[in-house]
Amino acid sequence: MQPLNIAIVHPNLGIGGAERLVVDTALALQNRGHRVHIYTLHHDAAHSFSETRDGTLDVRVVSSWFPSSVFGRMRILCTTLQVQSLARHVAADHTQYDVVFVDIVSAAIPLLKYAQAHILFYCHFPDLLLAPHETRLQRVYRAPFDLLERMTTGEADRVVVNSRFTQETFRRVFPTLPLPRVVHPALNCTAYDTPPNIEDPAVHVLRSTRRVVLSINRFERKKAVALAIDAVARLPRDVCLVVAGGWDSLVPENTEHLIELNAHARALGLSTRTIAPRSSDALALLPPDHCRVPTFIDTNILPDVDVLFVPSFTENQRNYLLSVARCVVYTPANEHLGIVPLEAMYSRVPVVAADSGGPRETVVHAKSGYLCEHDATDFADAISRVLAAPETQWREMGAYGRERVVQHFSLDAYAQNIEAVICDMLETPTSVSAVMGILLTLFIVCTSATLYLCATYL
Repeated sequence: MQPLNIAIVHPNLGIGGAERLVVDTALALQNRGHRVHIYTLHHDAAHSFSETRDGTLDVRVVSSWFPSSVFGRMRILCTTLQVQSLARHVAADHTQYDVVFVDIVSAAIPLLKYAQAHILFYCHFPDLLLAPHETRLQRVYRAPFDLLERMTTGEADRVVVNSRFTQETFRRVFPTLPLPRVVHPALNCTAYDTPPNIEDPAVHVLRSTRRVVLSINRFERKKAVALAIDAVARLPRDVCLVVAGGWDSLVPENTEHLIELNAHARALGLSTRTIAPRSSDALALLPPDHCRVPTFIDTNILPDVDVLFVPSFTENQRNYLLSVARCVVYTPANEHLGIVPLEAMYSRVPVVAADSGGPRETVVHAKSGYLCEHDATDFADAISRVLAAPETQWREMGAYGRERVVQHFSLDAYAQNIEAVICDMLETPTSVSAVMGILLTLFIVCTSATLYLCATYL
């Protein structure tokens, strides 16, 4: 295949499963000789993957004068306007792209048509199913955006999804669109082969004399991390639950939920500590039990706690935690796929996950971990089985998980699959309904704003 010019469009290049997919997509395509540029609205060097800041990937940050919200409201409207501003910049770029890879927000697709490139949309999960629709106001407000998602998703030249679970959901939500192909996300295995630097003070503060149960997730309520806390509260006090993951001081839910989880653990009688991000300038947003990472290693070992929170953890901290964990617990229900179980299995750590959604396609029950009901008692029982397993059985589960990731979820396998989709897509001409798509987008956005203001203030 001839080298292609490829643009990747992603709203916020922080730390999370979707962002890891974007980075791995860029690496996979770049390793196969293609020229790749990533366009984003926000990229914080202190809160991002190393490949996006060390020169490995070409990241281009586009400023937008649209706010992320209006007095804490109309977030979806502002996000839509922001991504369309990003799409306009990509379409106006002097580089002629062959392919534009888009994920998260399909509203960018109509304007990207002006780039005269084939559009590949990676659907993590239909957004209209993630947004609340409980109240009448929410349903009225969301209606135009739900319609916008249905119509702009169909504007892509090809759509792929991350799991069979998402594929079936896509079929139900978008019955008139062709069934998308499943392209499982990859795990960049080399990033997990680097031994942790134990001389790092940020690693030193994570040490515990207890058996470590690890939870990795963004600090978002839908991740159901409280379930892990409830499960560990049922275990003997020789276990330390480490709750680590993406945390951004600019995202209200991240800061609020960390404090909620901390309070929840304390309400159960569990001792807690929060490790402040080294680069954080928002200590006031952290729970009161936070401690800062010292500049040099302190010979005094911090006392053990039942729950250790590590917001916005570094890759070195991640690798260290995966190297000492006896079990990784993954709590989201009906997760689209979930990259964390793959990280754990490649690191030879058994996984306990909910028996729903994507983990059914990654975790093999009783071989690489356990799938259980979304219940604290069931999770506690599964964690206990992993912790009580003889060393030989524990190592066998770890080895099985690692081999499964290497065979089915490696970066090479992902590169072959995504390149095959691109080759197939390029054989057919791209659609040319750009003007209609833009007019439709502008109409729906304006209508939505009017409906929201009328419903709120009249």
